[in-house]
Amino acid sequence: MPTIASIDKLFSQATESKAMPGIVAVAATDTGTVYEGAFGKRDLGKDAPMTVDSIVWIASMTKAITGTAAMQLVERGELSLDRPATEVVADLSTAKVLEGFDGAGQPRLRAPKRPITLRHLLTHTSGFAYEIWRQEIAQYQSVTNTPGITTCANAALTTPLVFDPGDRWEYGISIDWVGKMVEEVSGQKLDRYFQDNIFGPLGMKDTTFKVSPSQRARLASVHQRDDKGALTPIEFALPEDPEFLMGGGGLYGTARDYLAFTQMILGGGTAGGVQILRRDTVDLMAQNHITPLDVPYMKTAAPGLSNDVNLFPGMRKGWGLSFLINTQDAPTGRSAGSLAWAGLANTYFWIDRTKRVSGVFLSQLLPFVDQIAMELCATFEAEVYRALR
Repeated sequence: MPTIASIDKLFSQATESKAMPGIVAVAATDTGTVYEGAFGKRDLGKDAPMTVDSIVWIASMTKAITGTAAMQLVERGELSLDRPATEVVADLSTAKVLEGFDGAGQPRLRAPKRPITLRHLLTHTSGFAYEIWRQEIAQYQSVTNTPGITTCANAALTTPLVFDPGDRWEYGISIDWVGKMVEEVSGQKLDRYFQDNIFGPLGMKDTTFKVSPSQRARLASVHQRDDKGALTPIEFALPEDPEFLMGGGGLYGTARDYLAFTQMILGGGTAGGVQILRRDTVDLMAQNHITPLDVPYMKTAAPGLSNDVNLFPGMRKGWGLSFLINTQDAPTGRSAGSLAWAGLANTYFWIDRTKRVSGVFLSQLLPFVDQIAMELCATFEAEVYRALR
């Protein structure tokens, strides 16, 4: 197991002091693994150690996989980035823009000025939002009895837009709609499509929407940090029998599996001799598609689930076809133009196509952008770059 002593020490201290539950971290270049380690416990109340093959909820790290599936179908001419998405999923035609609430507390809705496209959905410029960062969506859900997205109920996809498609960047349920588009044109459920076209070819044997009994034995618990910093395991599980598979956040997986995915992107769409995407498609996905827009500061509307999100303060941020893009070099050593994203329970990845390195950091705790997890993740990244120099 390739190891870097400074990272081992850092993660050991963090988990032994109970500042963190369990951590798994892996990093690789396009030629092989440079670091792999697991620390702490899968569940702070129990003895089972966190291991490199521990299964975690990767949440929104699902989005890049769904984006990859959509781009495979763009390559085949079965999806188009710029045609109205309603041509594929008719249900999108009911999406309205929320203008506020009337005196009786009922939502005021209007038709959007332009149709939503797959490009809008992949770049989070569709107008869809999440109640975690938009109080008015939480209010809409409340007054209309609309379920939240993690119920995996189709009704959860009916929340309104918070602006006209293309006007701004707002993180939201867009990629769940992309999942619906993939299912519609492929004629397969998302789990089957992913298995046949991404997971099987890349050997991602532990990435799944439905955790099997043998995988459950390796499943890490989600923990909640209280206002004093202490961690408690919580009951968390997505529905066993969902109405739809959540392309925006439904997957569970392991660090090694996700690393295989990042190495495929690093390899220009090919890994281990298997082509998942064409190189020009990966180049397209890695471009900033939202200029002149910026990825704004995301103020929390649900502090138990997320802290405020301010990644790369002071730097303009771009968005590719399902990836965050840092437009300048990062202090860790990450090159400008690298790709990244994260999952709600403090899981993170980055893909540096310039320096040919990618990394995955997995923990299982809420709220998102936990300060301790973020600092550990940044130090891990910096130490990986130091080791490669």
